[in-house]
Amino acid sequence: MPTNDSTYSRRTPSSLHRGNCGSPEHTLHRRLFLQGSLAVGAASVASFSGLFSLPALAAETQARGKKCILLWLCGAPSQFETWDPKPRTTSGGPFGAIPTNLPGVHISSLMPKCATIMDKLAVVRSMQTEPNEHFQGVDVLTRGDKPRQPFIRPILGSVVAQQLGQLDSPVPQFILLDPCPEGNEFKQFKAGNWAGWLGAEYGPVRAGGEYSIPNLKQLESISDIDHADREALRQFLSRKYENDRRSQAAGSLNAAFERVQGLMQCAPLFDLNALPEADRQRYGPGAFAQHALQARHLIENGSTFVMVANGMPWDNHVFQHEMHQMLVPELDNILYQLIDDLQQRGLLQDTLVIAMGEFGRTPWLNDSRGRDHYSKAWSLAMAGAGIRGGVVHGATDELGYEVTEQAVDNRQLFATIFRALGIDPHEEYDLPGLPTFSRVEDNVAPIAELLQV
Repeated sequence: MPTNDSTYSRRTPSSLHRGNCGSPEHTLHRRLFLQGSLAVGAASVASFSGLFSLPALAAETQARGKKCILLWLCGAPSQFETWDPKPRTTSGGPFGAIPTNLPGVHISSLMPKCATIMDKLAVVRSMQTEPNEHFQGVDVLTRGDKPRQPFIRPILGSVVAQQLGQLDSPVPQFILLDPCPEGNEFKQFKAGNWAGWLGAEYGPVRAGGEYSIPNLKQLESISDIDHADREALRQFLSRKYENDRRSQAAGSLNAAFERVQGLMQCAPLFDLNALPEADRQRYGPGAFAQHALQARHLIENGSTFVMVANGMPWDNHVFQHEMHQMLVPELDNILYQLIDDLQQRGLLQDTLVIAMGEFGRTPWLNDSRGRDHYSKAWSLAMAGAGIRGGVVHGATDELGYEVTEQAVDNRQLFATIFRALGIDPHEEYDLPGLPTFSRVEDNVAPIAELLQV
């Protein structure tokens, strides 16, 4: 059986001060910037390189800081066919385990490329969470904890964008790349609820399977002058409504609307045809692979958090082994290419890569030869930023039914992620009508073994 051995100028984030919950007053500088940037005009930008020809904007947009790419494995992958194989057991299935470049550590034979970069990965084999259904599992594993009614807890990408993002940049700071936004579990998230109490300006810019953002071009029937006049009228009426009603929600939505003006300038960033064909071939032809490449490109050019979802193919209640035999090799190649690319570009030390779903799969097969939902013992992987590579944290029993060493719940996981990114996991929120509480509750500590010193 494999062992669980562990081996051998970031930018200071702006804090969410007590009482600052994304109110419009704290984003005034951003609005002024966006108003001024309208003069550049989308029509005058022939390519994204033209945007970076403005030295001050280029320096700010590409400033070095912690970033994150979340590979969200919709539907929940099996730990047995990825990070915690149990070969030659009733749980293990038909696939073997292969050695990695960490002595004594084995992973699934379906992941030969990741086996060569295990010294850069941190694998947690001892995830133990509560929700066992998709909606609740997604909510907890993307927001860090259960809901706190009546407020909506912000999703991870919104927190990272608010804490580390450069919201004066026209490049979106939180981007969701999803090949079928209306056809997977994310349809259960309402558009206004991504950022929760942080405000709509910290919600994601969402792009779909066409590798582009639709409806960004100015209509030919509207002149530049008419477009500017309409925008000025919209701003006037929106601000009047905001001021008259003293509405933080209106201010937040106004800021999100104004972000579109900058988005029109950086639309070429979403054009994968502009990237080298060799890169596209290396990542693979699927939407998940191409979106992972696009995530690298977006992070490289000024975004702070990119979430890559891949439909919902991992929910294999039927024909588990046949489906994972197709899905896992694709994930293996994506992780290998992404981590190698980030390292070659000098970005890995500042970019956290996370690959996980909402839980794991059962140690047994059902009557349809599938694995069902299982949250008692599952696995995930991380690399880059403040994460220590070459670590396998925790263990499960011989058949993978129970966690036997160093169980990790969602709070410990999020405390670790925040700490790796330089975000204080215990900073306090103070929201109307609720007791004061921290970003990660109950003062739960990060996992020291997973963090760089």
